[in-house]
Amino acid sequence: MLADIRDASLRTRGLERIAWARRSMPVLNAIAGELDLTGRTVGLVLVLEPKTANLALTLRDAGADVIVTCPASETADDVAAALVSEGVAVLARSDASPERDRESALRMLREGLDVLADDGSRVVRLAHAENLLGGLIGAAEETTSGLRPLRVMADRGELRIPVLAVNDARSKYLFDNVHGTGQSCVMAALDLTGLQLAGAVCVVAGYGYVGQGVARYARALGARVVVTEVEPFAALRAHHEGYEVRPLLDACLDADLVFSATGVAHTVTREHLRAMRPGAVVAVAGGVPDEVEAGDVPAGVTVLAEGECVNCAAAEGNPIEIMDLSLAVQALAVDHLVRQGSTMAPAVHLLPEELDERVARLKLRALGIGLDTPSARQREFLGRGL
Repeated sequence: MLADIRDASLRTRGLERIAWARRSMPVLNAIAGELDLTGRTVGLVLVLEPKTANLALTLRDAGADVIVTCPASETADDVAAALVSEGVAVLARSDASPERDRESALRMLREGLDVLADDGSRVVRLAHAENLLGGLIGAAEETTSGLRPLRVMADRGELRIPVLAVNDARSKYLFDNVHGTGQSCVMAALDLTGLQLAGAVCVVAGYGYVGQGVARYARALGARVVVTEVEPFAALRAHHEGYEVRPLLDACLDADLVFSATGVAHTVTREHLRAMRPGAVVAVAGGVPDEVEAGDVPAGVTVLAEGECVNCAAAEGNPIEIMDLSLAVQALAVDHLVRQGSTMAPAVHLLPEELDERVARLKLRALGIGLDTPSARQREFLGRGL
């Protein structure tokens, strides 16, 4: 690592931030002792910040050699320095060029990974393209937008390893996507702009789980929320949940703040940008390149974080308590791949239900929330299928 990564003050600040996050991650702490990754090499391609650093340290404590890489815009150098001091290999810098980011990912793949935890399936796809799968047992994918191309690859017979769909675990998408991303993207946009949301028109493009969260938090802060959709059932759901639903081009005419929450490139086009009035702000909550179409932005319109996912590229990411669930799912997915990956077909697989439920139950226990148990008569009723 270069000198600034070894700087003592940088390292100390990173360690303090990691320890602060750890205090609010009871689920990850609870499962840490169950993992056995002795002798394995695990690659992490998640946003490099204090919460994900705790996942890296948990995997290290379970016996793994851990290598972390991350795009420059999602890298906190103090956290990187802290991880290096704790024996985790970090191939990421906040000032790296896109070419260096790619070379770092290739370097990680050449280290001979056993399991890869990816975000956006960038490195899984790179491994296939460069024929660097080597002895890779399998991968875990964090995001909706990352799973989409992997499922296309599987349908075409191009996917050569099993992938666990971490994003599709209920412990992840019901909380991380809705509450975590919803809150953090809205707050990031407001922090960056100083806007008052009360009384403003907030347009949310896409009403999947992320869009639902963005709409919910924007409305809670007093915005008039307009939802746009291409999928009829999602549009109908938004209508029944009390939102105005309009085509995006029409909604842009009145917008003060536009969120793209689709995870689909070219959602907000130049035509949409030209339709916006001066002072309008655009933010991405989905997280793929060119979700806001690249090119000249009209005078008076602001695209936050250069069109990258605003909560990760320009703020602190999702709340710790929410990420505790997602990172616990990631840890269990890595452990499951080590144990069972060699028997799994090259396809996109759901996380086993019992692991997903374990995360939810551990969170409830940490919150002090109890559950009822079905009575014998209820179990008999259910067993009859009535």
